[in-house]
Amino acid sequence: MAFKRDKSDINKSTTKCAVAKRCGGCDYIEIDYKKQLEKKQETAKKYLAKFGKVEEIVPMEEPYHYRNKVSAAFGFMRGQVIAGTYEKKSHNIVDIQNCLIEDKKASAIVATIKELCKSFKIKTYNEDTGYGLLRHTLIRVGKATNEVMVVLVTASPIFPGKNNFVKALKKAHPEITTIVQNINPRGTSMVLGDRNETLFGRGYIEDVLCGLTFRISPKSFYQVNPVQTEKLYRFAI
Repeated sequence: MAFKRDKSDINKSTTKCAVAKRCGGCDYIEIDYKKQLEKKQETAKKYLAKFGKVEEIVPMEEPYHYRNKVSAAFGFMRGQVIAGTYEKKSHNIVDIQNCLIEDKKASAIVATIKELCKSFKIKTYNEDTGYGLLRHTLIRVGKATNEVMVVLVTASPIFPGKNNFVKALKKAHPEITTIVQNINPRGTSMVLGDRNETLFGRGYIEDVLCGLTFRISPKSFYQVNPVQTEKLYRFAI
């Protein structure tokens, strides 16, 4: 639920996001979490109280690094490989070093892939020219199982040095349980294409939510905040 920000909100921020002004990933990361909840509670009561009682918002104990799905667009700028989210209202990539809501393991894997692109001389995809290989990475983490999936989204099925790239990535991050190459040759803003090739592992991970085991593939829908999802489902069921 959206609410209007003002300077008093931002001044009370306790976060340290270096790219908050540019990144299109978070709308309210600059605002103190408690203040966010207060504003959202006010907005919910304003519009819903006439229909019934509005319960208090159930907060997170730790509202950072919760996101179990991390997608990073890859590009090239000033002689360097960059990876991150798109700038607000554009397709300009904001190079992100430390995202406050992404799983820390996933962020570290993205950073390693950036370095491996240099070592293996892998060209990142250019949307304007249509040239280049690596378009995106998608990292999915099973919070309950600690399983980790890495999806390398490429513009072509031809991936020079693919086997050695996978070995180097596994060596740097032994926690990775599967690596998948997704091929997306289309000139589209969609991250994933229709074709997957499993390079290592089973091609999927599993996670446990509300006592149930879920199999998660590259295209699976799965709630990105498992802690709050369990709270929500327990209230609803």
